[in-house]
Amino acid sequence: MKLINKANTKVSFGGATVLLIVVALLGQGLGFLRNRLVSTNFTSVDPGSTDAFFAAFQIPDFFFLTIAAGALGVAFVPVLADRLHAGDRKGMMEITNSLLNLLGVIMFVVAIIIFIFARPLLQNIVAPNLTPHQLDQATSIMRLAALNPMFFTLSGIITSLQQTYGRFFFYAIAPLFYNLAIIFSVYLFKDQFGVVGLGIGALIGAILQLLVAILGLWGLNYRYRPQINFKTADFRQVMKALPARSVDQGIDSINSIVETNRANMLGPGPVSYYNFATTLQNVPIMLFGNAIATAAFPKLAERLSQKRPDLFHKDFFRILRLMIWIAMPVVVVSYFCRGYLARLLFGDVAPEVALIFGYLTVAIFFRIVYSIASRYFYAQKDTRTPLLISLFAIGLNIVLVFDLARPSSYGIAGLALAQSLTAAIEVVLLFVIMFLRDRYLLNRAFWGSIVRIVSVTGFSMITAFIMVSLLPLQTSDRGFVTLGFKFGAIAGMTVAVHICMSLLFGLDEPRPVLRRIGQLILKPINIKY
Repeated sequence: MKLINKANTKVSFGGATVLLIVVALLGQGLGFLRNRLVSTNFTSVDPGSTDAFFAAFQIPDFFFLTIAAGALGVAFVPVLADRLHAGDRKGMMEITNSLLNLLGVIMFVVAIIIFIFARPLLQNIVAPNLTPHQLDQATSIMRLAALNPMFFTLSGIITSLQQTYGRFFFYAIAPLFYNLAIIFSVYLFKDQFGVVGLGIGALIGAILQLLVAILGLWGLNYRYRPQINFKTADFRQVMKALPARSVDQGIDSINSIVETNRANMLGPGPVSYYNFATTLQNVPIMLFGNAIATAAFPKLAERLSQKRPDLFHKDFFRILRLMIWIAMPVVVVSYFCRGYLARLLFGDVAPEVALIFGYLTVAIFFRIVYSIASRYFYAQKDTRTPLLISLFAIGLNIVLVFDLARPSSYGIAGLALAQSLTAAIEVVLLFVIMFLRDRYLLNRAFWGSIVRIVSVTGFSMITAFIMVSLLPLQTSDRGFVTLGFKFGAIAGMTVAVHICMSLLFGLDEPRPVLRRIGQLILKPINIKY
């Protein structure tokens, strides 16, 4: 009984954030290792096969994001939070079972569609310029991944239930097993199946991710029931919120398909280069955007369930300010160290990846801010506003992609430039809507802090520029020791200056970080004799 009670204990926002950041860092490290292995083991041996690998996942990702992802977290957690606050755990389990069964059936039908129509979808929509050999590879991989959207959907619903209880561990670690399975598949299946073996690894990884998520139900007294109760008001509320969020995610996925299509039109290689660069871009977004916003979202939803909008606004602006403070030096380091990172992680294709990533650094800042700004609306069960803004932004991005990614314009870098412009416009529009609705945005203390953060960032930029001048990237620089030392020195000094100048400017954000570090260093160790 004590173990079960301990399992049901909520993790604090700080604890959840640290957990998610640490595990996200590990996950992104595995993602880099996966992409590095994919690049080094298949690019030279079977040129173009990595393009087939990345193209194969566009359609499965589209169906998952469109049909299921909208129900996970933003449309589901607020409803569960209301039931938890009311003490209705039975109702929580009933809603969870209904959603599991309904989306499970839908995604199984989707898997059949993907399996049957994999080849024409690739040939006519995603990557028309694949060679017959690459098309065969992509088709096989897509068919192997056909069931993945269903497994991801089920694990997402299960971990959303756990998040509502303030439990993040299994939510955090489950995706690690997906990347681990793909990494092991490089060694297990490369010689026999080539790049198609990665599809086998992806299928195994999706199954493992679901099994790990199921382990997280221990201690919650969850009981599965094969039923779908359409009559409950809460389930209907989730279903009502689902279409707007699903269309939002689906349109975003369509945008990704368009980007893959345009990259494929530029010849062999750009599809992989762009995916490598976006993988690099997603590291800080996952670490400091999604991780912090995910940890904060249940608490924000709970504040509104408690009818405490004052505490909701206080928590929201505190978290938003923290994320902006973190995002600024991250963007500075990303831009000035783009060449070091690309060569360290991707080897021979580093110049192309660095070029693309340079244009994506602006998007990093706005994607981090968007991750919490969008949850301002989702916590209030408003999925319509982010949807309308996303529809406009993604439509604009598609137009910009066709204009900027032409060979006569910016080429493959045009995709990154379009994404950065779109990300900026999307966040600006969200804040305009927030400003029109909410008088709390007139908070002078908040905007005064933002001005000081921007001022501090100027010193961070100067520091990064000086450090790059002192430790330039040489043509002969290779290996983890040389490149890692230079990157670590530049990044470390830039972050140190950012923290020191923040303290001088009177910002509160670095104090909890320094306090926590001090506790870890100075905390006495009790030795029992």
